Amino acid sequence: MQKKAKAPWNVFIAIILAIIFGTWAGQDRSIFGVTYFSIFDTLGTIFLNSLSLIVVPLVSSSIITGIARIGNDQSFGRLGGKMFAFFLGTSLMAILIGLFCANIFSPGAPLIGAEARSMGNRSLDAINNSSALSMATFLIQIIPPNIVEIFSPGHMLGMIFFSLIFGYALSKIDSHPSSILQGFWQGIFQTMIQITHIILKLLPYGVFCLVGKVFAAEGLHSLQSLALFFATTIVGFAVFMFIGIPLLLKYVGGVSPIRHFKAMWPALITAFSTSSSSATLPVTLDCAEKRAGVSNRISSLVIPLGTSINMSGSALYACIASLFVAQCYGVPLTFTTQFLVVVMSLIASVGIAGVPSGSLVSIIVILKVIGLPPEGIGLFIAVDRLLDMCRTTVNVFSDSSCAVLVARSEGEKNVLTNDPGASS
Repeated sequence: MQKKAKAPWNVFIAIILAIIFGTWAGQDRSIFGVTYFSIFDTLGTIFLNSLSLIVVPLVSSSIITGIARIGNDQSFGRLGGKMFAFFLGTSLMAILIGLFCANIFSPGAPLIGAEARSMGNRSLDAINNSSALSMATFLIQIIPPNIVEIFSPGHMLGMIFFSLIFGYALSKIDSHPSSILQGFWQGIFQTMIQITHIILKLLPYGVFCLVGKVFAAEGLHSLQSLALFFATTIVGFAVFMFIGIPLLLKYVGGVSPIRHFKAMWPALITAFSTSSSSATLPVTLDCAEKRAGVSNRISSLVIPLGTSINMSGSALYACIASLFVAQCYGVPLTFTTQFLVVVMSLIASVGIAGVPSGSLVSIIVILKVIGLPPEGIGLFIAVDRLLDMCRTTVNVFSDSSCAVLVARSEGEKNVLTNDPGASS
């Protein structure tokens, strides 16, 4: 436990050092004839490549195993329909809140043009052209002509669509071949999670290079846009967690939002400190059953599955982050672009690993779909670790709220009838 606790501080220290060193180095200072900027660029690109390397197998195996597991579960019925309705509804609400905040505050506006010139190897015109997808092009990309293409760069939509169909079909075939294939994809998924853990051990060094590159190019000027991005995301989280979800609890579930906050408080503190919804799962289950009064029948089904596929906070964050990068590169936020971001934020959130900074993978997926380079995450990665703690808290609160809403829709009378603060 002690070892895990050091990780956030390592990242924070790396960010501070990168800001200082990057600002001092600029684009001209060099060592042995090699500029520090080029060193930041090379090492940062290697780190991004390692993240991009796991995107396809991680997302595809996550979706396939998740859909196959759901399709095999014969106990879902009406309960499963309600659960997915609340999952989809809360995630879509979060994404639309993020979309609204990103358009209202335009956090990337201060860096339009400047960052596009300094960061990418591609010109702004090329980025704009690659992202200016028509609706027809969008639909065509969903179903490419051959299966090999979907696992190559630039075909994320086809890969996700194929994974959804494959997972569903896998749940409908005979049990023996189905179990073999599910075991194979589950093995791929678990292996990718382990590789993700290995890569994220290098996160402080990757963050140092990516942040150092941004500040070497832009200096302290980039702090203005970074601070606005941070504030925009926090506002989005606050609106979702303190207005959107409480309204659902009050008027759909007929329960007290304040009591739910009190009931889930230990889980929320754990989520904030660990930045991992998976690590928080035992505490979330305990709070939902013993403090919120949700039956084991509901909580044992809704919360573990929600931890895997209902990443509302991460979806909101991915939406704002993707639009922020697009704004920084000066990409026009057309209806098609924003529609793509909304759809991809919703779909990619299913494949997010429940580990610290796991959302970076889904954001890379979205950036590739809308035609932006993955190195765009360097624009906001300086504040990602702190926002990761916040979005994990939102994820856990959303999952527990869905459990309460499902329980109330099933007629459970003891949900949030007692004040947890008075009894514990």
